[in-house]
Amino acid sequence: MTSSSPMFSDTIFALVLVLLLLAPLSIVGLALINTGLGRSRSAAQSILGSLALVSAAGLVFALFGATFADGFSGAGHTFSLAGKTWSWAGTGPVALSGFATETGREQLSVLFQFLAVALAVLIPWGSGADRWRMPAGIATAAVLAGLVFPFVAHWTWTTGWLATLGANFDMGVGFLDGGGAGAVHVLGGLSALAVVWIAGPRRGKFPREGLSTAMPGHNAIYVLFGCGVALVGWLAFNAAGSLLWLNAAPAALPVVALNTWLSASAALSATFIITRVRFGKPDASLCANGWLAGLVTSSACAGVVTPMEALVTGFIAGLVTPLLVEFLELAVALDDPSGAISVHAASGLWGLFAAGVFAPRQGQLAAQLVGIATLLGIVLPLVYLLFWLMNRVIPFRADADGERIGMDLHELGGGAYPEFVVHRDDSYR
Repeated sequence: MTSSSPMFSDTIFALVLVLLLLAPLSIVGLALINTGLGRSRSAAQSILGSLALVSAAGLVFALFGATFADGFSGAGHTFSLAGKTWSWAGTGPVALSGFATETGREQLSVLFQFLAVALAVLIPWGSGADRWRMPAGIATAAVLAGLVFPFVAHWTWTTGWLATLGANFDMGVGFLDGGGAGAVHVLGGLSALAVVWIAGPRRGKFPREGLSTAMPGHNAIYVLFGCGVALVGWLAFNAAGSLLWLNAAPAALPVVALNTWLSASAALSATFIITRVRFGKPDASLCANGWLAGLVTSSACAGVVTPMEALVTGFIAGLVTPLLVEFLELAVALDDPSGAISVHAASGLWGLFAAGVFAPRQGQLAAQLVGIATLLGIVLPLVYLLFWLMNRVIPFRADADGERIGMDLHELGGGAYPEFVVHRDDSYR
């Protein structure tokens, strides 16, 4: 959205506000999914960590990040290239000073970004389950909220250089990411990749080269219920993003909601079929990953495709996700308990690409490819470097004894299920 975007009427303002009040359900759903896919001995740490990461991200974004994400206060920080002026960071007020006097649309845009950064920092938390220390998780959330997300959000959603590719180089209408497939999910998924690389696999996950030990999640009910809760938040995110960033009319929202639903449903169906054929029975956790992959894909596509195109893009995401999860575990030896790399990073990239393919605007695919290249070529190396440096100061991984007894006892002094006896894993013998 640019500063010249039309003003919101009171009715549209109220509509977007209600949607944004529902959007946190996606955060709740993801927290439940992350917890269910981890071990019972780390469940309380997972949930408390989710609250702590979201809180840290909100505080840091309020103090620093929102300043650089701003796209409404002047031209921002710019550079010149090919005779064009490109904005790479905002110049908003520090610590949200004057927020109450901003226009309604600007206030809603900032609120959207607060919720988006909370969701983004939660994505890698599940990938580091059962061995990632909470202080390190909080530190990474602060770095993402203060140094990485604000710039990606500015480039994508306001007056940043990706958003103005259309005006500067006639690439459609510029980079499209109405629901945050790139700024939230790809960023979160790439952060998960960096965490997994740095922290390494859980002890006993890969006992010998070429082998992988199954470490299933402890509570499928949390996982599947979290998928249902997340759907409500995703519907709200995609609808609010279409109004704020794609300048959609309220009459377009039923299509956005339908596209979100169809993408998730088609993805789940594809994963159900794949796991049924491969394993003889459908796999609950992989089907949940497929459902989320469809939702992530819809974050890029829901506001710019037809219902049948949303169904196709979701189905492809659901086909690829379980195969990619298996490939990353068996062939690349990446231990990603929540599947965030496949679900959020890969599906988000696919959604951004599909939006360029199906969007009825000449040059739109080129803009989407530039955005994808930016996420992979700039954001991923930056996140990995920041996390690698942070690991030197605040070690990511718990020690062997802490991982053996579980993160609940190690960091909180008590378990999530004190009435049950938690048995020692065979991998620790």
